[in-house]
Amino acid sequence: MKLFHSPSSPFVRKVMACVILRGLEGRVELVATNAHASPDALLGANPLSKVPALLTDEGMAIFDSPVICEYLDGLGDAAPLFPAGPKRIAALVMQALADGMMDAAVARRMNDALPQDDGRKAFSARQKAAVDRALATLEASPPQGLSDIGAISVACALGYLDFRFAHEPWRAAHPKLAAWYEGVAAAPAIARTAPPAA
Repeated sequence: MKLFHSPSSPFVRKVMACVILRGLEGRVELVATNAHASPDALLGANPLSKVPALLTDEGMAIFDSPVICEYLDGLGDAAPLFPAGPKRIAALVMQALADGMMDAAVARRMNDALPQDDGRKAFSARQKAAVDRALATLEASPPQGLSDIGAISVACALGYLDFRFAHEPWRAAHPKLAAWYEGVAAAPAIARTAPPAA
């Protein structure tokens, strides 16, 4: 399998965490990719020109991160990351919340790099407010361990906040979430997928 990869993407990190947890590292070739340059190889795997994108051994192109992670969950012999029954919906909702945090944080970072007018300032404020609400929701009911796709996604979202918005610390206002994150940050799937130093 080939994974179009950028180490700074929190969505790529989520896929890589699943690769590690499923014991699939030896089966995935990482293809360093600048999605902003829209290279032909990436466009062949994802016409949206976004990472992550996965090419299976059979040549099937799979995107985006929730779909890739679910595909990977069907491979390997480790415990499933997508639970069955009622727990599945809870895990998927938590994944959606975390993915929304990542979407908002990535959009805000890109927007903040542009010349700022009132419209762009309002856009950034809206994205920050979405992240703040998600943090409050997670503080009220933090993940348990690192055993499902929801928890993995939350860990990657929090890691992205630390990576790109370290000047806006979130831990003091969210002590239960911070304690959970501290407990899972050293797990190989999280520690070994950390983004490069900013």
